[in-house]
Amino acid sequence: MPDLSCDGCADDQRTTMSRRGVLGRAAAAGAAGALAGLTGDLLSTQLAFAAGRYSGDVLVVLSLRGGFDGLSAIVPAGDPAYYAARPGIAVPKSRLIGGDSRFGLHPALAPLLPYWKAGTFGAIQAAGQRAPNRSHFAAMEQLEQAAPGTSLRTGWLDRMLGGLGATDPMQGVSVGGMMPARVMAGPVPALGMKSIDEFAMFGDQAGQPMAATLAKLYEGAPAALSGPARQVTGSLATTRALAATAYHPANGAVYPDDTLGRALRDVARLIKGKAGLMSACVDSGDWDMHENLGIAESGKRMHDKLAKLAEALAAFARDLGTAGMKRVTLVTVSEFGRRVHQNGSGGLDHGYGNAMMLLGGGVVGGKVHGRWPGLSERHLVDGDLAVTTDYRAVIAEILHKRCGLANTRAVFPDIRRTTSGIVRPR
Repeated sequence: MPDLSCDGCADDQRTTMSRRGVLGRAAAAGAAGALAGLTGDLLSTQLAFAAGRYSGDVLVVLSLRGGFDGLSAIVPAGDPAYYAARPGIAVPKSRLIGGDSRFGLHPALAPLLPYWKAGTFGAIQAAGQRAPNRSHFAAMEQLEQAAPGTSLRTGWLDRMLGGLGATDPMQGVSVGGMMPARVMAGPVPALGMKSIDEFAMFGDQAGQPMAATLAKLYEGAPAALSGPARQVTGSLATTRALAATAYHPANGAVYPDDTLGRALRDVARLIKGKAGLMSACVDSGDWDMHENLGIAESGKRMHDKLAKLAEALAAFARDLGTAGMKRVTLVTVSEFGRRVHQNGSGGLDHGYGNAMMLLGGGVVGGKVHGRWPGLSERHLVDGDLAVTTDYRAVIAEILHKRCGLANTRAVFPDIRRTTSGIVRPR
C-alpha cells in the first residue's frame, strides 16, 4: 500500500490544481512556473484600496495534514472509555492542564494555556466531515472543496474570498508552499509563497529585470491583459516593501525555527504590514501517527509535535498582541481524526471525528464546544469518534460573525448558519 501521509499528499494536490487564466493565475501560483518569490518597483494602488475596504477578521486556516488526533490534544478525561481504549498512550488526568470536568488539554499545549485562561483559545470536539473517509487524498479534497453532493469544484476559501469581493492576490495567500492551496482553487486571484523574503519572479535578477519587463510589456494594454499583469507587479512590490525592512516580532515573541513557525511569522508580517490580507492558509504536516505516538512526555512523538504547534501559535498571538488579535481568527482543520483504540504498534489508525482549535480575539475560549457523543462502543461509528458538529458549520459561523459574510450558503451550500456561540459577533 502506498504511503499516504499528509506530506506525501501535499505536493500531488498542488500540482493537480487547475490554473486560473494565464497571468492572473501566474500571480496566484507563486512557483507554478512564473512566480517563485517576488520583487518589483510598482506599488499596487488597487491593493491599498482593498486593504482599507475590508474591516472583518483575517481568517487564518491551519491545516494539520495527515489526520490529527484530537483525542490526544483535547483529552476527554471525563469519559472512562478513553482510558480503556488507550492503555499505553492515554494522557493521565494528573498531567492535563486547563479544561473542565469533561476535558483537559495535553500538557504540551502549555504555551497556549494563558490564552485559554484569557478566553481567546478554545476548541470544538467531535467535529468533522459529513461522512467518514479514511483516504488522505480523497478526504483532503472533500475538506477543501467542502461541497459534497454538488458539482462545485472550487475551494471553499475561493468562494469566501469571492463573497467578500476580493480582487487582489494579496487578499488570499497561502504561506509556506509555492502553489496556492487547493482550498483557494477557483476564479478569485490568490497567491502562494514559500516566504516573503524569497518571493521573487523566476529569473528576475540584476541584468535580467523580468518584473520590470512584464510591467512595460503590458503598459497600455487592454484591461483583460494589463489587469493580471498589474496583479503580478503589485504583489511583487508589496512583498518587496515588506522584505526591505528586517522583521522583528513584537512583545518578545519567539517563533520556532521550523516550517510552521516561519509561515506564521510571515502571516503576522502580512497582517501588520497592512497588505490587504483577508485570509491566509498555512500547513502543518506529519500528523499521520500509525506507530509510536508515545506517552505525554518530552521526547515522544505526539508530545513534541503538539509542543511545536503550541509554541508557534503562542508566538503568533504574542507577536500580534491583544489589539492585533482582535482582528484575527485562526482555526485548525484536518482531513480526519484517529481511531479511538490504539493499535498494536502504539499508534492510531485513520478515524473520523476530531477536534478543531480556535485562537483569536473574538473566540469564545476557555471551553470545549460541541456535543460530546461518548466513546462507549455503542456510540462509535465503526470504531471511531462520531461527528456531532460539521466543521463547515464552525467556519460558517466565523465567516458570518467575524468576517462579515452575509451569504455563507454561497460558500457551504447545504450548511445553515449557526448561532452556537463559538465566536462573538464583531
